[in-house]
Amino acid sequence: MSLTTKFTEVFGVEHPVAQGGMQWVGRAELVAAVANAGALGFLTALTQPTPADLANEIAKTRDLTDKPFGVNLTILPTINPPPYDEYRQVIVDAGIKIVETAGSNPAPHLPMFHDNGIKVLHKCTSVRHAVKAQSLGVDGISIDGFECAGHPGEDDIPGLVLIPAAASQIEIPMIASGGFADARGLVAALALGADGINMGSRFMCTVESCIHQNVKEAIVAGDERGTELIFRPLRNTARVASNTVSREVVDILDKGGQFPDVQELVAGVRGRRVFEDGDVEAGIWSVGTAMGLINDIPTVGELVSRIVTEAEEIILGRLGGMVEVDDEEDVA
Repeated sequence: MSLTTKFTEVFGVEHPVAQGGMQWVGRAELVAAVANAGALGFLTALTQPTPADLANEIAKTRDLTDKPFGVNLTILPTINPPPYDEYRQVIVDAGIKIVETAGSNPAPHLPMFHDNGIKVLHKCTSVRHAVKAQSLGVDGISIDGFECAGHPGEDDIPGLVLIPAAASQIEIPMIASGGFADARGLVAALALGADGINMGSRFMCTVESCIHQNVKEAIVAGDERGTELIFRPLRNTARVASNTVSREVVDILDKGGQFPDVQELVAGVRGRRVFEDGDVEAGIWSVGTAMGLINDIPTVGELVSRIVTEAEEIILGRLGGMVEVDDEEDVA
């Protein structure tokens, strides 16, 4: 048995599982391992310091896999924005055929991507944004529930409600993101109307993930309560690991502080040091409530195989066994 959905058919992958783009995490070794396992992995464009570095990382990934993978391009309003046009050109020139967009309206990027045969999967945190993206012509939606790491939006709608609410209005392939880490989540997402799942925290905690072993072990040791929601008063909520730094940020902002008061605490260079040096108290780092479902550090291949195999067993076994079929038709 294999799990075939609109997502696997449109995006050309074997399994309805994706590894979304993650800053400092979506690198060649992880993405290639995800691709080789039959799932869809995304390099994170802005993890690479320059467009030329992205081109090199794409080439490195191609040396490790001949299966499909994509590139994440997150567009965020910043004072000194990265050269998005140059990153986009690298993606096109490299012959990448799948892009994950996030952070803002994908409309400015769609003509160039579609003109070059690139399918666009757009990440949204609300039904209204998903409907808007569909109307703009994206090829797929990743709907991100409140459980997720990073930015969950400001509506606070968890997946159990968000996924079916979006599914009732989305006709293109849609995968569910936020809180997914195992086969039970995959089956639940399919039952709620999604065509697959997107996992971030779970893929962070694999052998091929480039982050420090200390961080992986902290995720295994943690539980579903181990996150903080920072920037709530600024209406720019982000879910991150609970540590001394994130708790201090929450405290400062709750007392009326503004972004300049926490800017040094949340600096990206400090978060990067967490992943590279393994000091989980050095800065802000993203992880979702799915941490409570992560209990080991498998290879990517083991993880994907386990999820798909166990999902099939749940569907055919436990759930299938709940259905009783009458031997005789009811006579009216």
